[in-house]
Amino acid sequence: LTSPLPSSHRYRGLTLVLTFLSYTSYHLSRKPISIVKSQLHPNCSALGPNPHNDSNSSTWCSWAPFDGDNYKELFGALDNAFLVAYAIGMFISGIFGERLPLRYYLSGGMVLSGLFTALFGLGYFWDIHVLWYFIVVQVCNGLVQTTGWPAVVACVGNWFGKGKRGLIMGIWNSHTSVGNILGSLIAGAWVSSAWGLSFVVPGIIITTVGIICFFFLVEYPEDVDCNPPLHHVSCTDSQRACQSSADHSNSPKEPAEEPEAISFLGALRIPGVVEFSLCLLFAKLVSYTFLYWLPLYIVNVAHFGAKEAGDLSTLFDVGGILDPSTYQGGIFAGLISDYTGGRATTCCVMLVVAAPMLFLYNHVGQNGIGTSIAMLIICGALVNGPYALITTAVSADLGTHESLKGNAKALSTVTAIIDGTGSVGAALGPLLAGLISPTGWNNVFYMLIAADVLACLLLARVVVKEARGWCGHMARQRGY
Repeated sequence: LTSPLPSSHRYRGLTLVLTFLSYTSYHLSRKPISIVKSQLHPNCSALGPNPHNDSNSSTWCSWAPFDGDNYKELFGALDNAFLVAYAIGMFISGIFGERLPLRYYLSGGMVLSGLFTALFGLGYFWDIHVLWYFIVVQVCNGLVQTTGWPAVVACVGNWFGKGKRGLIMGIWNSHTSVGNILGSLIAGAWVSSAWGLSFVVPGIIITTVGIICFFFLVEYPEDVDCNPPLHHVSCTDSQRACQSSADHSNSPKEPAEEPEAISFLGALRIPGVVEFSLCLLFAKLVSYTFLYWLPLYIVNVAHFGAKEAGDLSTLFDVGGILDPSTYQGGIFAGLISDYTGGRATTCCVMLVVAAPMLFLYNHVGQNGIGTSIAMLIICGALVNGPYALITTAVSADLGTHESLKGNAKALSTVTAIIDGTGSVGAALGPLLAGLISPTGWNNVFYMLIAADVLACLLLARVVVKEARGWCGHMARQRGY
């Protein structure tokens, strides 16, 4: 008979599954807007004559107020209403996340996210045609969605030590791509018939997952009499065995003094926080431009329908899960960075390779369906790899940095600072794409390539530091 898994292993598995499902549903609820855009302002002439016999109308099938020539600017306004609110709210969210129960904070945010996602779709059934309604819903949704990322990263960081964090979080971070794929497929199922359901159904899903998390998520190992993981102290197998036996001792634990939550400026002083935050600003700019504009780009350039473009755009996120040629952005990046200890170097290598791949996708990516599929998968792996690594393993490393002397209260704040700065880029990317796209899609891709290069340059100092560390380690091994 096999012995049952230790309780700590079971709780770790449960934490991974619940947080994975949580953030999958967050991204699932964000994706429909990119799919529905092409249905709000479709090519009406391809659908035949105007059944309303209005000879002056060439946009009879569009949804007001997105039926004018300025529809791209209005789409950009929708994106930025969400993303600017998200970026502003993220800096505040981490501070609240350190001071409120994570389980309540996460599940409450998910229920509210489900409400506002569904309200956007209900605009279809309530026949709403005023821009302010959709803008207000997007702003509210952006604010409440900031509860998700600091909470889930803090929960995972509380349960897992540094040793295999890059690999574990690389696999776990595929929730972003899984959520985007499911969101695209769910939205695509109703986009051509009743686009309101493209929002209502994801809203119901995220609300349901939030309720499940409320009842079953465990925030800290100490809450269920498990010892917290070792973040920085290396130990041998025998030491681990001693620790394991200590975990099961019957002696009561002495209450420890509760550490104070770190301040915003204190988190900024942690080595590497500023560099990785600014790098993520440009990396997330690229990722979110694809998230919000790729389906419309495919419709305009490859002339697919709304559903077909939505389905094809999921291949960019497939590259964020499993790319046979590059082994998957997040998982491969996490595995390599665990082995080398070079988080910044791993990010820089992928950013350097991503820039020419983006150029190639724009120029040859539409030369046949096979070429388009291959390029989307490769670009998705290279773009999502650094973004995934910084927002997961790097954030958790810095939030439990040795300079904090064991104070785990910094994890949510550091995560919020890094992702909040990245969210500024996430807001800028779709905005710039909306402003630049009327001048040609080539200019949009030049903007994305420039952002990739800047993201790489901002990590130069950390890369040099990592290289010096490797050289010193090799010299010590050779006895110099």
